[in-house]
Amino acid sequence: MSFARAYTALFACLMVGGCEIGCDTSRAVTGSRDASPASCPVATASLSSEPSRGFADLVARADPAVVSVSALLNEHVPSDTRSPVGEGEGSAFVYDPDGFILTNFHVIERASEIRVVLEDGEELKASIIGVDAPTDVAVLRVPKRNLSFLPLGDSDRARVGDWVVAIGNPFGLSHTVSAGIISAKGRTGQDVKGLGDESGYYNFIQTDASIHPGNSGGPLLDLAGRVVGINTAMRAQTSSIGFAIPINMVKELLPRLIRDGSVRRSAIGITVSAATAEDQARLGLDGPGGAVVRRVLPGGPADRAGLEKDDVVVALQGSRVSSPEQLRWKTSLAGVGTRVKLRLVRGKREMEIYVRLSDLSERHSAADSGID
Repeated sequence: MSFARAYTALFACLMVGGCEIGCDTSRAVTGSRDASPASCPVATASLSSEPSRGFADLVARADPAVVSVSALLNEHVPSDTRSPVGEGEGSAFVYDPDGFILTNFHVIERASEIRVVLEDGEELKASIIGVDAPTDVAVLRVPKRNLSFLPLGDSDRARVGDWVVAIGNPFGLSHTVSAGIISAKGRTGQDVKGLGDESGYYNFIQTDASIHPGNSGGPLLDLAGRVVGINTAMRAQTSSIGFAIPINMVKELLPRLIRDGSVRRSAIGITVSAATAEDQARLGLDGPGGAVVRRVLPGGPADRAGLEKDDVVVALQGSRVSSPEQLRWKTSLAGVGTRVKLRLVRGKREMEIYVRLSDLSERHSAADSGID
């Protein structure tokens, strides 16, 4: 069967409910508490005379947990007082029934007051629980309990080609729904221009579900109604390329954000990048995996441990390093003062080196942050 015929058959099957779509009904972790995911939104019954509901059942369950965010923005004036300069709008979603909400940091970045509007129109003042600018994540809380909420899924298991649904407030049009597929995974800051500097952490899910200004902070859902990403950006030249923060990255941050209000990151003291074809030939590498050390920060942890320029880091704490971004992310969360084991390729030899990580905030320039 050709790809076009197979795609058409799958879509028709999904729309009429005449085929079985498997759903993982395992429990999902939402922050520090467990929550059962919504049941499979696609009927497994045989063909019937009932009209197709498409994604309607999924949306009906998920929509009450999606909220709009209004952030009152202020500016400093010479008298050292503040005056309002406007209102920013974005999306968010409840992930815990006790009033905890996830959104993008850039949605509330300069806000002096944050208002959240629930599906029924009720408006609540929200407080900031924690923010992490390098990943563009913010946790809010409203003074209301027993809220409808969305379970957090597993973005590592989401596959390119999987159906996804985005809900948000593009252009101020509340509770707008769009659907598409996951177009790619692992998009970096180089793929999504203008989101920040090299101190950020980028590992985006790309989707062709329509994402526009105002969608920022809203959920990207799988067919079981679980959040696999937080919608955060779009490619300006087209409406069919949007980007979402993988929810597994967010889940790693949540305990720290709730406990401390921020994330304290650790550092190795190196700058790395992917191995180019020239690197592979020059260093005798078998493939493009790992992270090539471009610079060792003088006096830093890596320097003290004996790392050298052109070393290739292939594993961290026994786990394979597939990219510089992965090494940088895992290192940043390993913990200040933690002693980690790196496996390196140096020339034709493999070797292990132990490095005691320092505090990333002690680095003094963007060039030295990176993996550092």
